[in-house]
Amino acid sequence: MTRPVTVVTGGSRGIGAAVCLRLAADGHDIALGYVRDAEAAEEVADGVRTAGGRCVAVRMDTSDEADVERLFETAETRLGPVTGLVNNAAVTGLLGRLSDTDTAVLRRVVEVNLLGALLCARRAAQLMTPRGGGVIVNISSAAATLGSPGEYVHYAATKAAVDALTVGLAKELGPDGVRVNAVAPGTIDTDIHAAMGAPDRAQRAAARIPLRRPGQPEEIAAAVAWLMSPDASYATGAVLRVSGGM
Repeated sequence: MTRPVTVVTGGSRGIGAAVCLRLAADGHDIALGYVRDAEAAEEVADGVRTAGGRCVAVRMDTSDEADVERLFETAETRLGPVTGLVNNAAVTGLLGRLSDTDTAVLRRVVEVNLLGALLCARRAAQLMTPRGGGVIVNISSAAATLGSPGEYVHYAATKAAVDALTVGLAKELGPDGVRVNAVAPGTIDTDIHAAMGAPDRAQRAAARIPLRRPGQPEEIAAAVAWLMSPDASYATGAVLRVSGGM
């Protein structure tokens, strides 16, 4: 059987890295998009290869149309026809109230989290639709429904848009045999919290989470892997919440 070829954006760290490694273990070849840390990306790529998969790491920015085209072109040229996309790349900016958030931060969050997801989903659809099949999994957030007041309302707004993208695109592409779903993580123990300016945020949040702990990237990767698999063959337009009860 031909191995699935899956594009994973933001694959050099956190949830994206865990997704790459889990999908490789499940038999996927991976095109890993990353924006900055080449060393971390290559470490994940080595992990994919150790798991038996092929991997190409491409430095790119999802908000740049030419970069998105290059990522998918590299995947198709080096690995074969793209059969899957995990739309994972996202940014938050520093924690804080919307009234205190700089316009440049707002613009960057919208460009990466929403425009980037749209560009990647569009390119995947262009490739998958004529072939009559494929799977897209968008990484949303529990923030899309919680709103995240005082932390990152702007980020939550973009993730609510990702949920709408998921539902609408699933209906649009269903007749073409392409499934589109999302995973909505809650508080996950990754280095994104340090980037927000609150490295202990995941541990502090534990008291508010019904399961009394933050999640692990591997738990999100497991949900993604299921949605990408034939076991989820009748699931489309779903937003799967993996949030410890939040």
